[in-house]
Amino acid sequence: MKSREPGSVDLPGTLSSALRAELIAFRRDLHMHPELGNQEFRTTAALKARLEAAGLAPRVLPGGTGLICDIGTWDGGRPMLAIRADLDALPIPDVKTVAYRSTVPNRAHACGHDVHTTTVLGAGLVLAGMEREGLLPRPVRLLFQPAEEVLPGGAADAVAAGVLDGVGRIIAVHCDPKVDAGKIGLRVGPITSACDRLEVTLDGPGGHTARPHLTTDLVTAAARVATDVPAVLARRVDARSGLSLTWGRIEAGHAPNVIPQHAELSGTVRCLDLPAWRDAPDLVHAAVDEVAALHRAKSTVNYVRGVPPVVNDAVIAELLRDAMIARRGFDAVEDTEQSLGGEDFSWYLEHVPGAMARLGVRTPGDPRVRDLHAGDFDVDEDAIETAVELFTAAAVIDATPKG
Repeated sequence: MKSREPGSVDLPGTLSSALRAELIAFRRDLHMHPELGNQEFRTTAALKARLEAAGLAPRVLPGGTGLICDIGTWDGGRPMLAIRADLDALPIPDVKTVAYRSTVPNRAHACGHDVHTTTVLGAGLVLAGMEREGLLPRPVRLLFQPAEEVLPGGAADAVAAGVLDGVGRIIAVHCDPKVDAGKIGLRVGPITSACDRLEVTLDGPGGHTARPHLTTDLVTAAARVATDVPAVLARRVDARSGLSLTWGRIEAGHAPNVIPQHAELSGTVRCLDLPAWRDAPDLVHAAVDEVAALHRAKSTVNYVRGVPPVVNDAVIAELLRDAMIARRGFDAVEDTEQSLGGEDFSWYLEHVPGAMARLGVRTPGDPRVRDLHAGDFDVDEDAIETAVELFTAAAVIDATPKG
């Protein structure tokens, strides 16, 4: 599919210097006042007030945090484009020495959600101005979602609350400290992985270590589950799916000469492929039960769903590519790899097609290596303008046929 060249479509909605300064100040205020998942009351109130000041009618979600806001009026015809942001912070300390450092102990926007929120707000303000001038081709929905960091993710609750009603496609960005500010990273297909939690308990009658043949040797059973179940799974799924079970805890027994009656194992299941992820619970249950039965242990499996992979729709990814190229040229888009991290944006993609871009937040030429979920995480705030331009261009191009 051929991408649009720069200047191939009229793109109003350039960010003014005044709005740019306002958005940076808004982001810094959020950064100073981080809130955990489902506790984002201050953040929600700040968004609601600013959107209402722009003449819009935001609607707070049923849980009291998060909101949606439509730009324009949907007439029930062609479905809307939704632009999503996540609001919550992480329970870690902010160790940066900056004026906008977190004022809340052991709370930090160390994943860039303050940036995500600010960019969608900025896009909404620009699009609202375009709507007043009759320049917005069709309505757009802003979606500010709580609790992305809380398994299985606030997106599932948002979907249940009807945030996708009238929506036909959805887009988002996620900060990436490996990509320079002013650019985005894109990938068609899976761009994140699934991550689930697994808890296994094994039970037997117990006994004396001198007579393991008269009972269930539960420690051996636990050891075999730990080693054999990952091996069994590796032979029951396509190796390209990247399904991987890794244990983080094994616990059994209290005395060297007593065979215990109870053992526990817990770990994570990660998967790069959506169909394999859907099959994973049944595969894991069967493998655990089979191995445990060989050693006469009774097994119980608690498989806790996390999130599926984010799988970028090819058409929507091309929309984001077109939007960025039209704004900043071909060099503003680079390919990106699939991450092993999880993102609950994937829950929206179970219902509508969409795509997520990686938003470059590294200052060009900066040799420092920053990472997400680290207490010193920060961004080059030029990234805010980049994302606003991306979102506003996507909203226009989404309703503009290619020539």
